[in-house]
Amino acid sequence: FHLGVGELTLVIDPEVAKMACQEVLQKVKFLKGESEGSGLGSDGGNSTDQTLVNGTVHTEPIKPPKIPGEEDSEALPPGSVKSARRRQRHNPSKQSWLLRLFESKLFDVSMAISYLHNSKEPGVQAYIGNRLFSFRHEEVDFYLPQLLNMYIHMDEDVGDAIKPYVVHRCRQSISFSLQCAWLLGAYSSDMHISTQRHSRGTKLRKLIFSDELKPAAVRARQPLTLHGLSPTKRTHQRSKSDATVSISLSSNLKRTASNPKVESNQDEPARLAPQREFIKSLMGIGKRLATLPTKEQKTSRLISELSLLNHKLPARVWLPTAAFDHHVVRVPHTQAVVLNSKDKAPYLIYVEVLECEDFETSNVPVRISETRIRSTRSVENLPDCGITADQRAGGFSTVHNYDEDNEAWSVDDIGDLQVELPEFHTNSCDNISQFSVDSITSLDSKEPIFIAAGDIRRRLSEQLAHTPTTFKRDPEDPSAVALKEPWQEKVQRIREGSPYGHIPTWRLLSVIVKCGDDLRQELLASQVLQQLQIIWEQERVPIWIKPYKILVISSDSGMIEPIVNAVSIHQVKKQSQMSLLDYFLQEHGTHTTEAFLTAQRNFVQSCAGYCLICYLLQVKDRHNGNILLDAEGHIIHIDFGFILSSSPRNLGFETSAFKLTNEFVDVMGGLDGDMFNYYKMLMLQGLIAARKHMDKVIQIVEIMQQGSQLPCFHGSSTIRTLKERFHMSLTEEQLQVLVEQMVDGSMRSITTKLYDGFQYLTNGIM
Repeated sequence: FHLGVGELTLVIDPEVAKMACQEVLQKVKFLKGESEGSGLGSDGGNSTDQTLVNGTVHTEPIKPPKIPGEEDSEALPPGSVKSARRRQRHNPSKQSWLLRLFESKLFDVSMAISYLHNSKEPGVQAYIGNRLFSFRHEEVDFYLPQLLNMYIHMDEDVGDAIKPYVVHRCRQSISFSLQCAWLLGAYSSDMHISTQRHSRGTKLRKLIFSDELKPAAVRARQPLTLHGLSPTKRTHQRSKSDATVSISLSSNLKRTASNPKVESNQDEPARLAPQREFIKSLMGIGKRLATLPTKEQKTSRLISELSLLNHKLPARVWLPTAAFDHHVVRVPHTQAVVLNSKDKAPYLIYVEVLECEDFETSNVPVRISETRIRSTRSVENLPDCGITADQRAGGFSTVHNYDEDNEAWSVDDIGDLQVELPEFHTNSCDNISQFSVDSITSLDSKEPIFIAAGDIRRRLSEQLAHTPTTFKRDPEDPSAVALKEPWQEKVQRIREGSPYGHIPTWRLLSVIVKCGDDLRQELLASQVLQQLQIIWEQERVPIWIKPYKILVISSDSGMIEPIVNAVSIHQVKKQSQMSLLDYFLQEHGTHTTEAFLTAQRNFVQSCAGYCLICYLLQVKDRHNGNILLDAEGHIIHIDFGFILSSSPRNLGFETSAFKLTNEFVDVMGGLDGDMFNYYKMLMLQGLIAARKHMDKVIQIVEIMQQGSQLPCFHGSSTIRTLKERFHMSLTEEQLQVLVEQMVDGSMRSITTKLYDGFQYLTNGIM
């Protein structure tokens, strides 16, 4: 039937109709908002909305619900958060829930990275970009490769959200600046050269290397440095004399002319120059070693090169793999070794450092020449290495002669240089070695220290009672002897022979320098290992793994933190000529001793962890040269060059889930032993815990696939198959059956035996 206008007014009150329409409109908006997926909204403007309150229509702006900490959030760096919230006002319900999540205690860095990667809403991305400032530096640094890969390869909105944080941190820290520049270069390298030249990653890298990202404090206070004021704590102000020392390592930058901008002014040297030059020198040594045919020649050349390097130290340089602030003062060149590699020349060096409060602002230590320490007749006459109060106050007034020698880095000098070849396990006869480290560091008493003859006899008998196996020097494998020596003994020995050893802040570090190797896959594996370690600790699963620090410098160079007190199973078998179980018995005592049982438990807990990692990441190339055994009985897998979708020469040799040999099972006590059952139980608990937090592991890998040509991402199914290996659909009972099958299959695997045989025949690896 039809009604006229007049009749309509009699039936429906206009106000009621208006209110009903408004209510429907609100519902439609709400439903539409829900269906759009998570987002903070992107509509701009300050439009007003009509709301229904207590049955009457009010026209006023909609205010977001009050959320704890809202005022604090708006105080974050300017721009995005406030404007994003203003744009959200059309959708209070949705905005409320997402903001509640973002501002709750549950919201961590992992979630922030996930939203940054997956959200298509510019408002959300801008908000997350600002939220990065509220997290601790260490938390964000873990995801730095992911952040920078998103910055390089994702759209402008993501890049614009990330850049303010990165620039802010670069202004604060030289170390962070260099890490960013190196990663930006490495992760841009897969682009086509023409695209790469003009990409946002390359532009940011150039900006960092131009050294324009200085802290405001340095620019404002620079004139003060002309008076030689000493730096105050935690600022970026430096004295002129300190600055002169800091360019000691970059004295040849002008000759290389690779970067004309690096050193523009003697009074204000580039902050990044010394460290860049130090790292470049280490990489250059690796490249030159690779051209030599024999290991002896490589070792001899390495020692000569490092001896030259010492002429430039101490300086404002540091090892980026270390966990504390320090300055490098000396590289004991005779201790360096070339590691096993068929084509390249990775090498291991030990580095003497002095711990300091802040490597950017603390005074660089004064050089102590090797000859001064040799002629010292007593501890009292040892130089104080710039540690006195007067030197702290006055800064440095002179640049030593060794810094003025511009040709000290020249390769041509190496032929004429006479250096001592390494002496293995020999104690220095210098006067300094007659003092214990304790007596050297406690200089205050200045009283003679007497050790009773009986005490010496007791110590000697204790040493003879339990002497760990020593390795013989093998010309084909010089690193075995160096790695087998207990770390504390090595530290003591090097400290006694060092001119800096008497200083209380002296520390010894080590690093593996790799040239010609792409460490980006290693870095990815290291991140996954760290994440799984955190997950297993949270879930209280007693699995033991040892992630080690990886520094990517370019797409074909980098540094690795060595694992101390550990040698490869290949070296163990070759040197001892016995089975793994017999070696355990020799090192730790008989089956029933506490030392053996502890070492056995350590072996089982580490074996379970690395078996799961090998399965989840599909780690290949698992020969005995890539599996280490430490002094406490743990195994540690190294070299993650073949993971996920790649295998050595794409042979597809290793088809088992992980490497579990009969020798490993023997150490566990055999198939019927309690420890073997404990191993399988740990595997099950570890897999249950890992799949509970699967998303945290997947996102690390998934973000790095963007724009990557790495072999581990070959094919389109890498992420899908990785997810499948977490078996989210299986019950715990089904998972237990799966673990049993994997263990059984790995033990019976003919391909593991074939691959070990292949490695023995081709590379001599036992």
